[in-house]
Amino acid sequence: MPTKPPAVEIEVDDRVVRISNPDRVYFPESGATKLDLVEYYLAVGPGIVNALFERPCMLHRFPKGLAGDKVHQKRIPSGAPPWVETVQLHFPRWDRTADELCVTELGAVIWAVQMSTVEFHPWNSRREETELPDEWRIDLDPGPLSDYDQVRRVAHVAHEVLDELGAVGFPKTSGSKGMHVYVRIRPDHGFKEVRRAALAFAREVERRAPDDVTTQWWRKDRDPHHLFVDYNQNARDHTIAAAYSVRGLPDARVSTPIRWDEVDDADPRDFTIATVPDRFAELGDLHAGIDDHVFDLAPLLEWADRDESAGAEPPADPEG
Repeated sequence: MPTKPPAVEIEVDDRVVRISNPDRVYFPESGATKLDLVEYYLAVGPGIVNALFERPCMLHRFPKGLAGDKVHQKRIPSGAPPWVETVQLHFPRWDRTADELCVTELGAVIWAVQMSTVEFHPWNSRREETELPDEWRIDLDPGPLSDYDQVRRVAHVAHEVLDELGAVGFPKTSGSKGMHVYVRIRPDHGFKEVRRAALAFAREVERRAPDDVTTQWWRKDRDPHHLFVDYNQNARDHTIAAAYSVRGLPDARVSTPIRWDEVDDADPRDFTIATVPDRFAELGDLHAGIDDHVFDLAPLLEWADRDESAGAEPPADPEG
């Protein structure tokens, strides 16, 4: 009978994490294994910890690799060692609570990978005050008949508007078809107000690029050739893949921070667990300075008031 491959023990700072089934193939296109995934997250350790630090985090787990089922998990998997930290959240719609992973060290990331996590999807708030986001997320989501050149064009428009506002945006590939831009904000507004501000920004981008951009809420109402600036990614409990998170795609693609001067040439398909470690070793964490550039949402909330006074609808209910 074939023998089960032995587990390996990984030292992460002062922690030891046991990795079972290290040879299990997670990514069929490249043949990358569970241990390859562990080694990737170790290589970008400071970047993934910075992206997740003290944020409630939903896990996308693939217990059998990408060939098996995907599990979206809010509650931390059972059997966590006592040093893995959590934060308790309340979900009013179901009147339930969940203890979600709250990363404070790299060992917790590696333990989550041991538990078959591929993708990390953090909240845009931190555990000190989970109801007050400190991160505004701009999600450039291409339509079914869009191409990535359109994403690049809209990214430049978004950058122009951010510059005029005096906001510093930190772009990254989504790891799929789009692009994300993160802006650090003061945690003094709730999710609804952050969404209003995000919609006001999206409408300004739409005004400047009407042939490329839509802010139509309902998918059925959108032109499939247009890119949706998805302000709803700022709603409570809506999460997107973190910077340096691997995505559950066959080529093991990574949601990768880029510089603004790379937007025109960076191809999301080039950023994988095989290539990003060398890039990280050369450039470091391109989002490392995000906490040094905190933006006040007041101008965007003024834009929201202006738009609504002129007859524009406030953000739709994210629960539809």
